[in-house]
Amino acid sequence: MSENLLPSEGVPVPGPTVTSAPSSRRANAWVRAVSDASARVGLLILLIVILGCVVGPLLIPIDANHQDLAAALQGSSPQHLLGTDGYGRDVLVRLLYGGRYSILLGVVSVILGIAIGLPIGSISGFFGGKVDAVIQRVTEVIISFPGILLALALIAALGVGAVNVVIAVTISSIPVFIRLARASALTIRELPYIEAARSLGISRWRSVFVHVIPNSIAPIVVQASLQVGLTILTAAGLGFLGLGVPPPTPEWGSMLGESRSFIFRDPQLALYPGLAIFVVVIAFNLLGDGLRSALNPRDLR
Repeated sequence: MSENLLPSEGVPVPGPTVTSAPSSRRANAWVRAVSDASARVGLLILLIVILGCVVGPLLIPIDANHQDLAAALQGSSPQHLLGTDGYGRDVLVRLLYGGRYSILLGVVSVILGIAIGLPIGSISGFFGGKVDAVIQRVTEVIISFPGILLALALIAALGVGAVNVVIAVTISSIPVFIRLARASALTIRELPYIEAARSLGISRWRSVFVHVIPNSIAPIVVQASLQVGLTILTAAGLGFLGLGVPPPTPEWGSMLGESRSFIFRDPQLALYPGLAIFVVVIAFNLLGDGLRSALNPRDLR
């Protein structure tokens, strides 16, 4: 068993293998993640999509919101590679701009969910007792609602808008990270080095932020990669119903919703944003599966 030096006392205290493992072991875990076939495929797809969404609009000098009713519902052409929608807007340009909003909504919502759920779940699991009971009952109430229904209720209360979509999707994802962080905290608080820290007078609050949260990062990272796909789906669902990013701002869900009026005249309008959502969600799931295998605690010994 290895030793950790507590910064304030300078006294060696027994610590868990994960905490005291050399940085090379943790680096090897990330190398294994990148070496995993599914993770490589998912990461490659994401890099291509993100690069296309960032660079593509710079290479195609067309306004995503420019309407030309005379050119509405045109097929593929040198001027419009994927054709135009019902308002004569370039589908490819809107698809690239929409990717920025859809992916950004998913990533920002998950980051906020981690920032809120990780410390709350760690406190719940580490302190236990009434604190744990109160936090878990509130979490159970939130998690009892399906994510899309909870997001719909929040949007109905907050109103339509990009910021409100982020808030709604974030709140629906927080319970997942609370539960996961609590499970890690319940295990970590029983480890010998936590007992040693208590005997030396280290406060429980300091133990939560110095010992519990850092040791909970690996499962949180895995869940985050999977959760981004779910949040993108939720945000797209809101956009499809007209409750997401307000028009004419392009977003994959809203583009899919707008295509309903032309589904029989030009079904490709629904194909492109639907396929984009499918590919990105699959890519995040593949990346999450690779991270899950590489960051398995048993492999970090």
